[in-house]
Amino acid sequence: MPTDTAREAGPIVVAVLAGALHLVVGYFYLVSGLVVPGYALLPLWAWWFVLAWVLVRLAVRRSWWSAAIPFIAAATWFAVVFGGGALLGWQA
Repeated sequence: MPTDTAREAGPIVVAVLAGALHLVVGYFYLVSGLVVPGYALLPLWAWWFVLAWVLVRLAVRRSWWSAAIPFIAAATWFAVVFGGGALLGWQA
């Protein structure tokens, strides 16, 4: 007979993996300063920290939605870096 603790381990494992993936995405946020100007870089970093806080909150609540946070962070990074490059002419 499965216990409640066995059932609740799944969201925690997903949250730990999402946290590791969020750190990988954070590396790209960190090195974006090579391409992104400061006026866009600081809000981008703030957004990454907000998403990290949301990830922790979802992990504490044992929500399966924690897996979505790194993908939201990656999509935001791609939109800002490539959108800024195409629309605003940012270059390395």
